Amino acid sequence: MLVIKIGGGAAIGAGGYTNFASDLATISEPFVLVHGGNAEFSELSRALGMPPRMITSQSGRITRYTDAATMDAMLMAYCGKVNKRLVATLRAHGVNAVGLSAIDGGIATGRRKPVLRGEEDGKPKVLRDDHAGTLEQVDATLVRLLMANGYQPVLTPPALAEDGVPINVDGDKLALELAIALGADGMLFFSDTPGLLADRHDESSLIRTIDALQPEAALAAAAGRMVVKVEAALGAIERGVGQVVFSDGRAEQPVTRALAGEGTVVRAGA
Repeated sequence: MLVIKIGGGAAIGAGGYTNFASDLATISEPFVLVHGGNAEFSELSRALGMPPRMITSQSGRITRYTDAATMDAMLMAYCGKVNKRLVATLRAHGVNAVGLSAIDGGIATGRRKPVLRGEEDGKPKVLRDDHAGTLEQVDATLVRLLMANGYQPVLTPPALAEDGVPINVDGDKLALELAIALGADGMLFFSDTPGLLADRHDESSLIRTIDALQPEAALAAAAGRMVVKVEAALGAIERGVGQVVFSDGRAEQPVTRALAGEGTVVRAGA
């Protein structure tokens, strides 16, 4: 069982979906897809006159402020355009895909954090009515039901808070918790880089292996958005997933390449 996370970067896009679809049509191992949609979300937000507002916390984490109107744009981008384009492409290649948000069937629930504190453009900010939150529980019942009947689930954030409000949760953490709930043997993370880079500006600086038994060194090698991905990978290994691979979502046959170890392989005792 594999859990495959496809990032939402613009460089993957529709052409990349075709590469994934044709490759996944040849994969015999059961899998679940989780995808992002950040590039489409940002583009739509700008078109609607709501350019992304990024807040940096005291710990250096960068978070998108998501008010009610921005959440509507997220639902349109993630659950609408990106999810349905990906499902359509998969089905055209013979993969019996069905698209879902993590809201559907109570797949993922969490706790809303309505107040966001940090800095925006170097200025202290306290922003209220935030529709982001922390993932607290994953229920894979619907996912298992679909897979048992021959469907390939294709999942995307958001999740649902206890008061029925959709919340923006991290897609990598969603993939991690889903992998744990399903007892996955492996996880594949695809983004618009060859894997984890020692220098994020230099694609030739690929880190081939990460030892999950040395988490400090692994996190020190990560930068920016990759920190969350590495944390998810380390958490997956610690909680029983055998191997995690960060690989290039822009390549042809991306899944086959990742399963062959192309990219950054994370395992205990690497």
